[in-house]
Order: sequence, then structure tokens, then C-alpha cells
Amino acid sequence: MVGVGEILWDIMPDGKKLGGAPANFAYVAGQLGNRGLVLSRVGNDPEGAEIIGQLNDKGVVSDLIQIDPEHPTGRVRVEFVEGQPHYEIVEDVAWDHLDFSEPWKMVARSADAICFGTLAQRSGKSRETVGKLIGSAGEKTRVIFDVNLRRDFFSPEILDRSMRAADVLKVNHEEFPKIGLMFGFDPEDRVGCARNLMEKFKLRLVCITCGNEGGLLISGRRISRSAGRPIRVGDPVGAGDAFTAGLVHGILRGWDLQKTNDFANRTGAFLASKKGAMPDFSDFGEIPG
Repeated sequence: MVGVGEILWDIMPDGKKLGGAPANFAYVAGQLGNRGLVLSRVGNDPEGAEIIGQLNDKGVVSDLIQIDPEHPTGRVRVEFVEGQPHYEIVEDVAWDHLDFSEPWKMVARSADAICFGTLAQRSGKSRETVGKLIGSAGEKTRVIFDVNLRRDFFSPEILDRSMRAADVLKVNHEEFPKIGLMFGFDPEDRVGCARNLMEKFKLRLVCITCGNEGGLLISGRRISRSAGRPIRVGDPVGAGDAFTAGLVHGILRGWDLQKTNDFANRTGAFLASKKGAMPDFSDFGEIPG
């Protein structure tokens, strides 16, 4: 299970923590028993070296992370307003310069799943690399587009191209109406809007996460709703990425829609109950076969 895109330090009120959606996804994938691999780029600086060291300690395959000789390792300053994270994302950093390479191409061809988002496509260089990587995916590779609409780091063109390249669209309930309206569909009818997006972009599955209300999955005529799980919130950073990892874990094993949704919801809730996006999973509990 491959996450491609940004990797960075989340500068939190209580210190810095390793983050970036692709790295979070790969970490949780590994904790669920898969081989989690991240394709990204860090600076040739102490913060980049520390990222690679932490990934290795956490069991995330970091061998193919690129070292940028000119641009610094990424940073995001995170503040919480009424419990919700707000991000100040530093620009022109290493992951804005992802370089399409032969080793990355080989990974794309052999991966079971590749997950990518919008943020890593904010620069032309990385956008081109992500497109080439997805275009190199094997016939059986599941491609997951995990939307993350940050500031002005997206456009209708990026969303259109990304959805056309994906098998699965995963989006949260705040971003879903923006996408629906952008493409001329009524987001008030979530199921109808999702099916319109599926038809337009040839998607196999649309997943809408609904915060403490759980998740909604639509695939063809099938619908699955999973209720929110009562938890004591640690912080919500990384919970959506964990949901995605749980979702893909179930998809790759051929689980039915409800089992997949319930497991993804459980995984996301577990992360939300912890501090940071890469917590210890020793108390996660049994992972179904």
C-alpha cells in the first residue's frame, strides 16, 4: 500500500510530529499488517534525516524517499480552533519537487494500492510526477484519490484529472459539497451526487467521511452507512488518513461494503482518540481476516 506526495513536520502547539497524508496512510497500513511504503521527498537537512529515521523506527518503508539538495524539508504549522485543526503550509519545499524515477515507476507497476491527494499537486513539478506515477500503475493496482482541499492548492482541472485517474474517491463531508457544486451536481443529495460523480469519472467507489457521524460508502447500487464510534478525542490529525488506510485494507481483501466501512470507521476513530498521526497501535485490538 503506497502513499505518494507530501511528507513533513506538523508543528503542533505541544511540539513537532511527523506527518503528511501519504506518510500517515503508509504508517497505518503497516500497523494493519500490510507493507506500507511512502514515496516523497525531503531536504538534505537535519529535519529530513530525522524524518527518515522516524519512518524506519515506525516500520514504514522509506528506501525510495528522495533527498533534495536545494529545497528544505516540509513544515506545516497546526493550530486548533474549537477542536479542529487549521494548517499553515510552508511552500516551495522538497515535496514540491517530486521527481519521477525508474524505481518509482517499478513500485507503481507492482503496488496493490496507490493513494494520492490534491495537496502534493500544488506545484507543476510534483503534479506532473504524480500523474506519471498513476499512469504507470499496474492493471490490478487500486488507485485511491483522497481529497484534501487546502487553501488555494487545488483547481477544478486538478480534481477532474485526479478523479479520472482513480478507482476510489474518498472525501470528507465538508469538502464533498464543494466538489459536487464544482461539477454541477446537487451535494444535498449525497448519494445521488456520489453516483453522478461515479458515472462521470468512471469511479468504482465513493467514500464520504462524516466526522463523528461515521462514513458513507456508495458503489453502484450498493450503499453502506457506518455510525460514529464514541471516543475520547486526543486530536483529529491523521484520522482521515487512517480511515483511508482501513478502507483500502478491506478493499484489497475483498470484504463486503459494510465490513469495509465499519473497519475503516474503527481505524479512523482509533487515530482520533490518540495524539498525533502515528501513534502506538498496541491497543488497537483484533484485525479481522
